[in-house]
Amino acid sequence: MIDKQFDKETFKKSVKDNVKFLYRRKLEEATQEQLFQAVSYTVKDVIIDNWLDTQNAYEAQDPKIVYYMSMEFLMGRALGNNLLNLGAYGEVKEALEELGIDINALEDQEPDPALGNGGLGRLAACFLDSLATLGYSAYGCGIRYRYGMFKQEIRDGYQVEVPDAWLEEGYPFELRRPEYAKEVHFGGYVRVEYDQATGQNKFIHEGYQAVKAIPYDMPIVGYENNVVNTLRIWDAAAIEEFGFDSFDKGDYKKAVEQENLAKDIVNVLYPNDNKMSGKELRLKQQYFFVSASIQAAIEKYKKTHDDIKKLHEKVVFQMNDTHPTMAVAELMRILMDQEGLGWDDAWAVTTKCVAYTNHTIMAEALEKWPIELFSRLLPRVYQIIEEINRRFIIEVQNRYPGNYEKIKKMAIIYDGQVKMAHLAIVAGFSVNGVARLHTEILKNQELKDFYEMMPEKFNNKTNGITQRRFLLHGNQNLAAWITDHIGPDWITDLSQISKLKVYADDEKALQEFMNIKFQNKQRLAKYILEHNGVEVDPHSIFDVQVKRLHEYKRQLLNILHVIYLYNQIKLHPEMEFYPRTFIFGAKASAAYERAKKIIKLINCVADVVNNDSSINGKIKVVFIENYRVSNAEMIFAAADVSEQISTASKEASGTGNMKFMLNGAPTLGTMDGANVEIVEEVGQENAFIFGMSADQIINYENHGGYDPDFIYNTDAEIRQVLMQLINGTFSSDTELFRDIYDSLLNTKNCSRADQYFILGDFRSYAEAQKRVEAAYKDEKKWAKMALLNTACSGKFSSDRTIQEYVDDIWHLDKVTVTKSSEAAEK
Repeated sequence: MIDKQFDKETFKKSVKDNVKFLYRRKLEEATQEQLFQAVSYTVKDVIIDNWLDTQNAYEAQDPKIVYYMSMEFLMGRALGNNLLNLGAYGEVKEALEELGIDINALEDQEPDPALGNGGLGRLAACFLDSLATLGYSAYGCGIRYRYGMFKQEIRDGYQVEVPDAWLEEGYPFELRRPEYAKEVHFGGYVRVEYDQATGQNKFIHEGYQAVKAIPYDMPIVGYENNVVNTLRIWDAAAIEEFGFDSFDKGDYKKAVEQENLAKDIVNVLYPNDNKMSGKELRLKQQYFFVSASIQAAIEKYKKTHDDIKKLHEKVVFQMNDTHPTMAVAELMRILMDQEGLGWDDAWAVTTKCVAYTNHTIMAEALEKWPIELFSRLLPRVYQIIEEINRRFIIEVQNRYPGNYEKIKKMAIIYDGQVKMAHLAIVAGFSVNGVARLHTEILKNQELKDFYEMMPEKFNNKTNGITQRRFLLHGNQNLAAWITDHIGPDWITDLSQISKLKVYADDEKALQEFMNIKFQNKQRLAKYILEHNGVEVDPHSIFDVQVKRLHEYKRQLLNILHVIYLYNQIKLHPEMEFYPRTFIFGAKASAAYERAKKIIKLINCVADVVNNDSSINGKIKVVFIENYRVSNAEMIFAAADVSEQISTASKEASGTGNMKFMLNGAPTLGTMDGANVEIVEEVGQENAFIFGMSADQIINYENHGGYDPDFIYNTDAEIRQVLMQLINGTFSSDTELFRDIYDSLLNTKNCSRADQYFILGDFRSYAEAQKRVEAAYKDEKKWAKMALLNTACSGKFSSDRTIQEYVDDIWHLDKVTVTKSSEAAEK
């Protein structure tokens, strides 16, 4: 960290020198982008000293390492967060002010690294922050996507996907490490040779296409403890970038074939897999980063350890959802084909090294791959999975003689598919859910057969978030107020935030707390005016739903209720109504047409409502474009109401709910995911709970669903809302939202009506919204609720979650990093 010997003059000189050497300019001539780069390189210089010290400490203390394998790492901007964790934000801000530079403007120059999309990726980022802050050795392992999932633009109300070119200006906080490049092989065939010396068959992969995996390392700075861990993201390059021979023969396409193959692998996160070519690319991506990461991990282990059979004593691979499940077979392949272990020894090592986190109850998210594709693209890996499956089926048969239904439900390969979740469970020594309710549903419903056979593997690790990103950095005024009242210990021990409870009836403290909230609302209102051209009233209730757009998350329920309120105000202009600003933010997957249509609906409703002068601004609707970590920090700080309204039993955990809670926004939600535990912590009187329970939903689903037509036919107000989707109220094209309308009712175009129970929960939701309004009108009551949400958020730190992983699954060794004399001088 930059300690009390921080020298402002040295820092300022370094910034000036960087501007000169990087851009051949004087400081006053530099653009904001150039200043951002110059300051970042100055900060990176300090980080690298700590990074080296950390590496030296790890080499000396030889701790066990967790490799956190994830397709996504939604990191957020690094400059401000790194300065906070270095303990230097205040000093650097002051030094920059003396140079005439605004640190906030500087931070706004930084792009969000486009390495993730939703909660899965943000959780991975929070976990890396906590691992470094707690002093555990860890590598994040993923892909260096050049364009991310996409940058979202809203044009005429529609989501438009454009490339997220975050690397266009160069990214100062990454380090290219070509010396650690690895080869990854696709396609080809497997030749078998009998080895006379060992008496075993040797499997030789030939005829493959090879891609070079080149690591880029990003520093993960622990909070004021000198620890800097590593996020290692893999870029792809051709082994032979340009084929001169093919070019000379006129085959120009073949000349750059390898280069194009490499580029395709790392271009985008989650390529559209509706077609076989998209599935193939996605499978290549997963194997690419898994193979490179495991090769690197074994190479690192062998530098200081001789016995590969003891790999599990120093290495654990945590598979973040099913995307990295190839780690099982790839580790087996390397142990057998390269390290010479027999099957039994390789399996013994593998099953002690790999652990699996399940992030979903949704069946479509439990990945399955066509055998034809898998076996063609990864022939040796497929052979290994076939053998794992063969041996496992024998186990199932021995356990359940004659029960072929069990084989059908549990086999890794069945019905022409390779089932990755089954592979992860069979091989993993730990299988964890991410909220207590989620884990119970896995055990009793989705993965019941596996739980009955191997209950010892299953455990729960309720998700968490890092308070350093989402309070200390994202809500700096509130963070300073909290520190003034209870001291700084909450920054590394969020349970300490419970000390705020003593202020729940302190009128002065409550007023200060709400004044900070109002300032944050003013900041967000300014952002909305600049980006959306919509003027919103900071005195109104900021009712916020920001998250990935999926039907089970029920943004549709939210906007249908907005239509309902609009109708009520139009019909009864004299009715009492506290002004509301409904704020949405979400990306829909590029291939998810209905989700994209819901975005269009939200924007069409916004156009009508926001421009209807007859309602006197009582409702405003805003869709924030390109929702991401950097604007999320601002949104969480400003929110009054946290919309967590997923269909009960569908949300594994949620982490947005925790970020809202931390920033003093009560939850309006179903008893789903981590909402259950949030309500336990804060009390039901400090939340607004509605809707059917998980058990009720599951019971309906087990008996064929329910009948939304009855609600449509007997509730005139709900019927009016649905009719407005197709009668021209919100679009002159009356067919535009026909698909949404059909999805809610038993029409000839709908195979299963209202499968997310939107109409079933509508009245309960509307009633809960009335309770929100009544509570908000009582200023003291609301202030107390808001403060208690912050004060009761201690459980939901990713520090707590990571410590549970360490204690129960990974068994890592804590490491102390001492600053070297060279680093201390800086």
